[in-house]
Amino acid sequence: APVSLVAAIQNIMVVHNSVPARTVKEFVALARRNPGKLNFSSSGAGSTNHLATELLKGRFKLDMVHVPFKGSSPALVALMSGEVDMGTMAVPGAIPIVRANKVRPLAVLSERREPALPDVPTMKESGVDDFVVPIWYGILAPAGTPREIVNRLNSEIHKALASADLKQRLAASGVEPLVSTPEQFASHIKSEIVRYAKVIKDAGIKAQ
Repeated sequence: APVSLVAAIQNIMVVHNSVPARTVKEFVALARRNPGKLNFSSSGAGSTNHLATELLKGRFKLDMVHVPFKGSSPALVALMSGEVDMGTMAVPGAIPIVRANKVRPLAVLSERREPALPDVPTMKESGVDDFVVPIWYGILAPAGTPREIVNRLNSEIHKALASADLKQRLAASGVEPLVSTPEQFASHIKSEIVRYAKVIKDAGIKAQ
């Protein structure tokens, strides 16, 4: 029983500094010229950052090799070391290594630019429409939970997320608070299932 969306973390597309591409358009052109030669990291098969790159591959018919890791930290290390060419990662983890010039950012996968990285364009600004891929979080209750309880939980979540203290703590961690009605959250889940089911099918991703 969907209760409410509660938060989102934005993703960013980055490449190793040795990759001769400074924009998304240049990277797509590079990948097209070198089918099967570029690789990308993820924190595991089926993770949001894996699906985001598969979405890019499908959109531009790119042939790239997926290198899954057991978590975001080793995937991050692989990017910084040049073991992989490209990756999509959560903005909070990317901020320090982008600022330290250990990787090159190409675009944020969000509606707006990231305040902590104001010089990095969005995918839309980079010429790629409809490419917003956040990591979102929501709260659900067991199926069959009485409606009055779902409504009470929703109300309390909204109150908590309106707290200035909580907003500040979330923002400090790169987390954007979100709220929704139970119906809006249910609709969001359905649309995400449809969107990613196609990505998973087209990419031939299997559960591991």
